[in-house]
Amino acid sequence: MKPHNNEKRRSSVEIREMEIDDLAPVFHLGERLFTSTKVPTLYRTWDEYEVTNIFQTEPEFCLVAEVDDKPIGFALGTTITKTRSAWKYGHLVWLGVDPDYQRLGVATRLFNHFRDKMEEHGVRILLVDTEADNEWALAFFREMGFGNPEEHLYLALNLDQQHPWLRNKKHQPHKTNSNRR
Repeated sequence: MKPHNNEKRRSSVEIREMEIDDLAPVFHLGERLFTSTKVPTLYRTWDEYEVTNIFQTEPEFCLVAEVDDKPIGFALGTTITKTRSAWKYGHLVWLGVDPDYQRLGVATRLFNHFRDKMEEHGVRILLVDTEADNEWALAFFREMGFGNPEEHLYLALNLDQQHPWLRNKKHQPHKTNSNRR
């Protein structure tokens, strides 16, 4: 009996720590997944600095799922320690899977590897956040064992729209005292 195409794709996925050569493919995959039209109220920004900063500070919490040496998913996270606290927190900041490989268990495998890494590093509580209306993500994280969802609001203020005089001031040449030496 020949394996079903999805079974073959599922079994060929490898999870490993991210390497420097993965930065560009992971960034570009994230660009496709986290667009302003798909997640317009995302309070974190998906940009090259977000990816490189997490990779530079805690590379052990940056994982890649790959098929045939091609990154098809990623998990990026960090740890948080608080002064005068014995607790160490982990934060899964980004989790993404190429749409062609979704529903094959890739996100689950990435998450399980991520959780294992966090446990190895003494993390006692793992945090994740998502939009309140992202039903797929909420169901996924509940299945992974997360509970007690808390609603948290992020507000934005566009200063250019709020104060037109700021916009004008930014575009005026800076005046200097020509008598200063």
